[in-house]
Amino acid sequence: MSTSVKEPVRATLTTPSDREIRIERVFNAPRDRVWRAFTEPELIAQWWGRGKKLVVERMEVQRGGHWRFVVVNPGGTQGFEGRYREVTPQERIVWTAEWDGMPGYVAVDTVTFEDLGDGRTRMVNTSLFFTSEDCAAALASPMEEGLNDSYAALDRLLATLG
Repeated sequence: MSTSVKEPVRATLTTPSDREIRIERVFNAPRDRVWRAFTEPELIAQWWGRGKKLVVERMEVQRGGHWRFVVVNPGGTQGFEGRYREVTPQERIVWTAEWDGMPGYVAVDTVTFEDLGDGRTRMVNTSLFFTSEDCAAALASPMEEGLNDSYAALDRLLATLG
């Protein structure tokens, strides 16, 4: 008798241009649950930090609103922040994002949520950087590992939401 180990679902990461990173991931949850997990501070605190403690300092989910999250690591903290440019409930969020570890490297993220009609949701996040060098720096960072860890934590959270 053989046992199979289920591989974790990973996001698909592509580079449509030298200034863009496109991340696609399907979640086994309806769109309203995925939307809530992206827009409610008490929920985002449970998955965005990749299993580490996340302090949501600000999260004003509206056009012009400010967001700031701080991940608490054993060796210190890492802050991330930006502004919401567009919020279309359950369909689309556009925000700026900047990591304290790379100040000045601001990306504009456009995140869409597509109801696949079978209880699953496709999320596509396209990050647009101001320069190709900024994009290359993001790709060289541990971003891909971090986002996959975050999405695995999001999968666990979504399974518990009713």
